[in-house]
Amino acid sequence: MRRSQWEILAESVIEWIIRICGISAIFFFVFREGAGFLFGGLDLGQFFTSPEWYPSSISNVRYGVLALLAGTFSVTLLAMVIAVPFGLGAAIFVSEFCSPKMKESFKILIKLLAAIHSVVWGFIGLTIMNELIIEVFDAPVGLTVLNGGIILALMSVPIIVSIGEDALKAVPESYREAALALGVTRWQMIYRVLLPAAKNGLLAAVLLGVGRAVGETMAVLMATGHAVNIPNSPLDSVRTLTATIAAELGEAPVGSDHYQVLFIIGILLFTITFCFNLMADLIVKGIRSGK
Repeated sequence: MRRSQWEILAESVIEWIIRICGISAIFFFVFREGAGFLFGGLDLGQFFTSPEWYPSSISNVRYGVLALLAGTFSVTLLAMVIAVPFGLGAAIFVSEFCSPKMKESFKILIKLLAAIHSVVWGFIGLTIMNELIIEVFDAPVGLTVLNGGIILALMSVPIIVSIGEDALKAVPESYREAALALGVTRWQMIYRVLLPAAKNGLLAAVLLGVGRAVGETMAVLMATGHAVNIPNSPLDSVRTLTATIAAELGEAPVGSDHYQVLFIIGILLFTITFCFNLMADLIVKGIRSGK
């Protein structure tokens, strides 16, 4: 039975109401806790441009998140430099080269990798990767950008592989058959036909991987050294926005400026991750609509 236009419109309206309620409930809670200090005392210029973070100083309190932003994006960037080639390469391998039995085995392995808790990844960074970086690079400490980047890359790869493999699988089989009929090699078919046809889906996979890396908390808290510092190399220790909230929220008096500025950092994080996820969602919808 064909649905009327009114039924389709009503369903769309209800769907958007549910989405708006879900987004606004989270944002309203975070915004409510930090709004007082955001509009009543926080120097936004200092907040975004100062690398000095001394929220508990008695004589000279400073709330600058520049070093925290630098730490967040440096770790995320390094993680994506590692995760994107491995993730997309694994997606291509699973989609185009695996036998059905091997494909199922790889999918199970990827799901198991995705199921590992972030605290476990943090312990791996704190123990194994820490000692390995000290030994290989002769560094004074192994809790660095490199450590956090490797851990976040391992956490992001399952997302990139799963979504990337779905994007490649969505390419019509006729594309492959036509390319092979013209006499191209398997690699030429992948490079010239599949990747351009699946580029939107692969980009969505990368963006979701970035969102996963930016929003990660416990693993980077344990693996990056937790030092408020603008990094000059991958062997520098840093602190991320998420790690700052996790480490300090329990000790900040409720309602204090320190407490409220942590929620303002939460608003900033929410905005960043929301933008990445929104871009990925729009790209996926573009794929489904054939744009």
